[in-house]
Amino acid sequence: MASNLSLSFIPEFHLPLGNFHKTFQRVPLFGLHPLCSFSDNQIRKSISNCRGRSAAIRVINQEVVQSPSSESIRESKTDPVASSKLVLVVGASGGVGQLVAAALLDRNVKLRLLLRDPEKATTLFGEQDEDMLQVSKGDTRNPEDLDPSIFEGVTHVICCTGTTAFPSKRWDGDNTPERVDWEGVRNLISALPRSVKRVVLVSSIGVTKFNELPWSIMNLFGVLKYKRQGEDFLRDSGLPFTIIRAGRLTDGPYTSYDLNTLLKATAGQRRAVLLGQGDKLVGEASRIVVAEACIQALDIDFTEGQAYEINSVEGEGPGNDPQKWSELFRAATQ
Repeated sequence: MASNLSLSFIPEFHLPLGNFHKTFQRVPLFGLHPLCSFSDNQIRKSISNCRGRSAAIRVINQEVVQSPSSESIRESKTDPVASSKLVLVVGASGGVGQLVAAALLDRNVKLRLLLRDPEKATTLFGEQDEDMLQVSKGDTRNPEDLDPSIFEGVTHVICCTGTTAFPSKRWDGDNTPERVDWEGVRNLISALPRSVKRVVLVSSIGVTKFNELPWSIMNLFGVLKYKRQGEDFLRDSGLPFTIIRAGRLTDGPYTSYDLNTLLKATAGQRRAVLLGQGDKLVGEASRIVVAEACIQALDIDFTEGQAYEINSVEGEGPGNDPQKWSELFRAATQ
């Protein structure tokens, strides 16, 4: 069994590549006329009929219908708590980050995205009201990109940045684990205002065991060591945090799929969620489930200051039901 684990547990962390600029810039996302327009009430009631709707959002919707209480949850879009948030999603064009952003948009939560290539936001999420979705251009690897204006009004942060564990084309342009998982996370955390209510960081299982087999194999190029350094820096920052350590990521990354595939994508039979602490879980985690765990952790008070491992297994899952997620987190919290 140990041999199988050592060969199969190679998580993938996907980020967009492109030309990186050192000058901060707030980029208008909507230079063209909207593909669809609604009144406030129509937005809440008829968004699923919009022709310009994001494919990623529809992926989320197909998954959450698995939850019996999804209808009641959708009504929470009008919750004043949601409207009072401004969530900064970092790495929002990656495999987990785009699902986080799509799900939050679908719940009427205001977003600000920090992207190396802001044009990807339109491709992923379609035309959106700028009151709901703002896009800032920046690269966490470059401290000078993290202008204070990026963080003005931000109440919560979800960081989904990452790269591959082993050398690949995604390492081009100095996109290595050291630069992304350590220096990038350190730069971001250092730039955040003390007023932020919660920072959720996506990490990996095995970070506390990177010198042990089978984890040492995956850590040959330092990915687990650097993720652990990023975790430790967040812990020592004094900011309220939750860390989500994902198993080997499955389902996607959706940035590699065409629209038809996106519309059909779900977690299949592996919708049930295993949460644990102490870095003891070994297995796989659906990107859809990891994204939902990040979102749910924002509002569960007792997850503050905690790190959780997450896996996906066969069975019915919690969907986006806050009560079910709270029970899962509670059962895992030591």
